[in-house]
Amino acid sequence: MQKYGQHFLTSERVIDGIVAAVAPGAASVLEIGPGRGALTEKLLAKNFVHFTAVEIDPEMQTYLETHFPAIKGHIVCADFLQFDLKTLPQEPTFIVSNLPYIDAADILNKVLSWSYFAGAVFMFQKEQAQRILAHAGQEGYGPISILTQVRACPKLLLKVGKACFNPPPKVESAVLTFEKIPWKVPASAYAQFERFIKACFLHRRKTLFNSLSLCGYAKEKVQTVLAGAGLAPTVRAEDVSLEQFLQLFSLIGQ
Repeated sequence: MQKYGQHFLTSERVIDGIVAAVAPGAASVLEIGPGRGALTEKLLAKNFVHFTAVEIDPEMQTYLETHFPAIKGHIVCADFLQFDLKTLPQEPTFIVSNLPYIDAADILNKVLSWSYFAGAVFMFQKEQAQRILAHAGQEGYGPISILTQVRACPKLLLKVGKACFNPPPKVESAVLTFEKIPWKVPASAYAQFERFIKACFLHRRKTLFNSLSLCGYAKEKVQTVLAGAGLAPTVRAEDVSLEQFLQLFSLIGQ
């Protein structure tokens, strides 16, 4: 039952904290990777109008259906990254998960891009949580910080130690909440913005001017855009705020 590298959450303090963070009045809830049901049991007890659990491991599905009969008909055995969200009720949905660390960033990206995302509470490896929350000049600030914060408002909910799991992982964890916000970039321009941000951070040891130039942006255009945003040609990506990146993106697209 460890073939997917699961670390099962056992801390009642953390379990209760995560469940309590589900938005009051949420009608539709999705749990990703329920495992042995530490969260599932208490989520089911809330009797949401719609509840779906997506579990990759068929053995875990059998375990859940045996121990929590109420989940029958509400669990799908699938890799969430391959799962078609169109099969869910097309209504605002709150998402809950003790995320698998290896796929956490990809799962977060998929959830935030879903038009019916209504909020989430997720557990991450501590360092990844720090990167998601980071702002300009802080350790870990980079694409995941910016690409999350243009689509949601992340906040730290709980710090989670290794002893909160069985078996204990090798790393510390943290639980974050994600509040739905109006996107700071139009959805039609998001893919272009994502490419732009990744280009800005692709050559971290270089200035933003050099990094963008090496990624194919015309040097004259980059120079003009930086000046238009009031940024020095020597500035590095990790020192540029989200608001400044949004300004740069609007200028470089003109």
